[in-house]
Amino acid sequence: MKAKREYRNRAQTEVAVLDALVDRSEEGMGVFELRAAVEVDIDELEEALGTLKADDLIVVESNPDETVIKPDERVVPDAPAEEEPEQSIGEWLRERIPF
Repeated sequence: MKAKREYRNRAQTEVAVLDALVDRSEEGMGVFELRAAVEVDIDELEEALGTLKADDLIVVESNPDETVIKPDERVVPDAPAEEEPEQSIGEWLRERIPF
């Protein structure tokens, strides 16, 4: 599942973080799980998390054992119909190769 469309006009890493968190919105993710899901270096992930936290798009819950990061409920689509349609190969190429 992907984050709502209105939250997708952000930096690529931020969108990847939101998408990963939306996929596991109930249980949340730890920093290492999130880093593995997004596949970016820790500095880039830290910057994205800081920006998302400042914009109140993520919730960080700390307990003695671990820190869990969850998406804010307004980021999670209400129904599958709100999900963005799958990208065509042409759209994928257009994003990666400037014309």
